[in-house]
Amino acid sequence: MKQFLIELPKLAKDKHIENKKYFDKLKKKTPKNLDVQMQEIHTAVFKKTDCLSCANCCKTTGPLFTDADIERISKHLKMKSQRFVEQYLRIDEDQDYVLKSVPCTFLDHENYCMIYDVRPKACREFPHTDRKKFQQIASLTLQNVAICPAAYKVVEELKKKMPL
Repeated sequence: MKQFLIELPKLAKDKHIENKKYFDKLKKKTPKNLDVQMQEIHTAVFKKTDCLSCANCCKTTGPLFTDADIERISKHLKMKSQRFVEQYLRIDEDQDYVLKSVPCTFLDHENYCMIYDVRPKACREFPHTDRKKFQQIASLTLQNVAICPAAYKVVEELKKKMPL
């Protein structure tokens, strides 16, 4: 896994133009069974993926925190939501709440999330490869293949299984 993580940014960069063209075609002519195929591919890839051996998403990017996330997490940590925001979050250029720094404050030294049961929605759904209407998140997926080995593998499988 370590070697693949080292190579992943270059692999993603090398495939970027090919992937962008693929997703552009996918948006223009979306196969009727895309969501079903994506779910199958996602499930198969994640059966072989050990996120705890990676945690690259937690080490390199920060999720968006919704108001509901902030309420839920601050309650779990037994602190006022305003204090949680002041201590851990900042507002980014899109006016969204994000972590002040990465790696994630809540990631421990063994790659376990210390707030896993109440983690942000963005973390629960990452890398979004099992999302309905997958073709609508092409730009997000193009970013995620450089971060997440599973997302990279899902996209490569998709291109094999559904050539356009």
